[in-house]
Amino acid sequence: MHLLGPPDVAFALLRPAQSPLSLRSSSAKADVQCVICVGIPEHPSQERLVTVPCCRKYPGLTEMAPMDVDVLVVGGGPAGLSAALILGRCRRNVLLCDDQQQRNRASQEIHGLLGSNGRSPEQFLRDAREELAGNGTVLIRRSRVTKVDPSGGGFAFVCADGTGGIAAKVLLATGLVDELPQLVGVEAFYGISVHHCLYCDGYEYAGKRLAAYGKGDKGADLAVMMKHWVKDVVCCSDGTEVSGEAINRLRQHGIGLRRERIRSLEGAKGALARINFESGSHLACSGMFFSTGCRQASHLSEHLGCKRDVKGGVITDPVTEETSVPGVYVAGDVSRDVLLVAVALGEGAKAAVAINKAFLRREGLCE
Repeated sequence: MHLLGPPDVAFALLRPAQSPLSLRSSSAKADVQCVICVGIPEHPSQERLVTVPCCRKYPGLTEMAPMDVDVLVVGGGPAGLSAALILGRCRRNVLLCDDQQQRNRASQEIHGLLGSNGRSPEQFLRDAREELAGNGTVLIRRSRVTKVDPSGGGFAFVCADGTGGIAAKVLLATGLVDELPQLVGVEAFYGISVHHCLYCDGYEYAGKRLAAYGKGDKGADLAVMMKHWVKDVVCCSDGTEVSGEAINRLRQHGIGLRRERIRSLEGAKGALARINFESGSHLACSGMFFSTGCRQASHLSEHLGCKRDVKGGVITDPVTEETSVPGVYVAGDVSRDVLLVAVALGEGAKAAVAINKAFLRREGLCE
């Protein structure tokens, strides 16, 4: 996002006054959207821009009127953006709220997605947001939804920036948060040479040595699976006990086991070179995959009472992606199905079609 002018002035994108998604100014003649606060489009056409006081700098000048929207999409990752695209093409009024904390934001490249191999997640999402900016019924707001409650046949919602309103349907595309290993230096390598997804990044390590990190038997289970991608794998249990059964499996597959506690990770420019143990020894390796678990990134599904499975994923109808709460849908990693960008895109589109069909039935246009 770029600030185009003095710190107290922002360029704003004009919207039609009759739009239910307008930001209504109490002191200006035109209805405007402050680009600093809305967050998109990053490069709108100059002829559609006007300069206005930034509503963060002068909150009294521009206030958000309560919104009545067809669909509130919570989360602007692949699933949420895909859903917003389809719903916008169905001419549904959509508000997509996103705090830009996507699970794969640390990754350098996308793999396993046709047409996008090697692109950064940041570029992928930026291009998607710019594409959506051309749809007059979709508004993307950079804010976190803090509360959603059933209200009068729809859902009342509130965002961290004060935005609020009523949505007829809600799509949760809030994703998961990976529990990073508590290792000194891991942040510098995460997304570059320390990864959580073999399907996303395992292919690139052919012919190299990898470490499999996980406490107890988790690391051993991961290490055995990693043998399909690379021949040289070492399991690191970080000072925790590994069962005899797991040790036997490691031996059967020619996988080494390091039980010592890990002191730190070492390398340069994001490239892992060695794992240092508290014993004073080290393990040279080119990368690490870890199995430490993940959790829901948002409390909203739990707050709404959506049923979950034993893994904590939200249970959905396999056809519609609707949850146990009528009118609430999920897409992407929230359901903890197959955790890939390609699947998230498909689930977002699938949920959007189901939501539009629900509207069509209500409008008497579909059985």
